[in-house]
Amino acid sequence: MEIYMHDVLRWMHVIFAAYWLGGEWGVFNASTNVANASLTLEDRLRHMETAYRIDILPRSSIIWLLPVGFHMADNLSLSPVTGVWVPVVWVATGIWWCLIFAAFWHRGTKLGIRLTELDDKVRYVVIPMLWLLGGYTLVTDKVLFVGDTVDQYWFATKLVLFGFILIIGLSLRYTMKDWAVAFHRLEAEGSKPEIEHIFTSTLAKARKHAYIYWIGIGTMAFLGVTKPF
Repeated sequence: MEIYMHDVLRWMHVIFAAYWLGGEWGVFNASTNVANASLTLEDRLRHMETAYRIDILPRSSIIWLLPVGFHMADNLSLSPVTGVWVPVVWVATGIWWCLIFAAFWHRGTKLGIRLTELDDKVRYVVIPMLWLLGGYTLVTDKVLFVGDTVDQYWFATKLVLFGFILIIGLSLRYTMKDWAVAFHRLEAEGSKPEIEHIFTSTLAKARKHAYIYWIGIGTMAFLGVTKPF
């Protein structure tokens, strides 16, 4: 039964990783049309809405990889999250996902903005925790809270890398917030070179972040499959 459960977790891990990587590619392409000055305001807003709708899948998949990954690593005796803390992480992730979905549902409203800001704050806690858990093993050769010595470091490396990827994601979100300002000006003033520059310059910055993001996701997948060290 335990072996069967581990296979189910592995399947979930593949699904979430696929939606994460594929979904981000969809968001990237939909967002490209938002910066297309030849399109009408209505068309650009429609592409923005498409990007929002696609984004909810990778945004959800990112966080659900955490309990799946910790659960699988616990089965392999590599995780600092063990015992009762495994279901705690599952429940906490469920609450976090409800926050993310609520922010998506109320997008474009003041409530949606406040919920998104709260989601960002959760990441400010999760990122240093991932670095602490993974970094401790890489530095001491032991599993934090457990004390067991390990001779495999791929999972600890994934935790550190996951924290870095979440930072890139936060950076992307902050970069794209400039589009909200640009859309308000576009609706009020119409298309102007300085307004269009906000769209194009922001997209150029986001594109650089996205490349690093995808490389990071691919590297995490490689570590999980090959377990090279």
